[in-house]
Amino acid sequence: MRKVFTIGSATMDVFVECDKANIVSVCAKDRSAEFMSYPYGAKIDMSNFSSNLGGGGVNTAMNFDALGYDTSAIFKIGDDIYSSGILEAFKKTNVNLDNIVQDKSLSTGFSIILVSFQGDRTVLANRGANALITIDDINFDALKEANLLYIAPLNGESNKVLEPLVEFAHKNDIIVCFNAGTTSLKKGFDDIKKILTTSNVVVMNKDEAMMCTGIEVRPDTKTEKYSKEIIHPDVKAMLEKLKVADYQVIVITDGGKGAYAYTGNKYFYCPTYPSDVISTLGAGDAFASTFCAAMAKTEFDVGKSLMYGSVVSASVVSKFGATEGLITFDEIEKRLAQNPEYTYVEV
Repeated sequence: MRKVFTIGSATMDVFVECDKANIVSVCAKDRSAEFMSYPYGAKIDMSNFSSNLGGGGVNTAMNFDALGYDTSAIFKIGDDIYSSGILEAFKKTNVNLDNIVQDKSLSTGFSIILVSFQGDRTVLANRGANALITIDDINFDALKEANLLYIAPLNGESNKVLEPLVEFAHKNDIIVCFNAGTTSLKKGFDDIKKILTTSNVVVMNKDEAMMCTGIEVRPDTKTEKYSKEIIHPDVKAMLEKLKVADYQVIVITDGGKGAYAYTGNKYFYCPTYPSDVISTLGAGDAFASTFCAAMAKTEFDVGKSLMYGSVVSASVVSKFGATEGLITFDEIEKRLAQNPEYTYVEV
């Protein structure tokens, strides 16, 4: 059995859904944005409320475990009611927690997720211990046993462990799957290029890819209809720029539009697997970690791995929590068999 280590954040998430929330669209000549709003100064009844654990380190560790991998997690928590809830939830899994760090002087990460009637969400996050992972917190001797290292977004001071971590993995022939966070990307392409070079699989969403590469996705004009193309030429340009080593696979996710991948000689597009959307929280973690796990299972079949990732992501968004919709490989294949028309496209 392949051994996977994940590193990332661990939070207690509180989900709040309110039918009184408004989606307000604001447009200018060169930009547009949407905001979730509530009546100012009012007391509003919630339509739904629940709490669950989350964070990239937690979500991906639980997903690898659900997919049958020997999984160890690295994340940092405090010693409080929220850390107790996180540790209690892991008792239902086979995830090895020997390498987590618990610091009594810090608070555990905590998030309030405001869910709209459309299923999308706004997250109010307190990073807490998640932003303070240090190189001394990582058990490199244990990490040597891994076949795969999955790096979820690391924020704040935790970002400083990225470079030594990927260098260690690269030198020890550990496959690296890198899901970049905004802290890394804000430093610019030249700064992150070294980390990209030592990563076998790189996954970003479209906004992150635009931030990293500096390439904007152009809208349709009167003379050019980019939307008619399977993969927008600017997305292709981003994929090409992000691929800085021959052995890499680059993946860009695009929300409800699907996901794209690039191997150097082929582009792939995979639409989203059909699903009712309750909450999109955890969808990116589910997709990226499933893609990485599926690449090993399918002997590096990129198209099929995109489909597997989409199926699990669709399952996650159909539930309220970030980990409640996780499923096994057998269930993925069962759902694909039930929808034989669903497939990917090579370009």
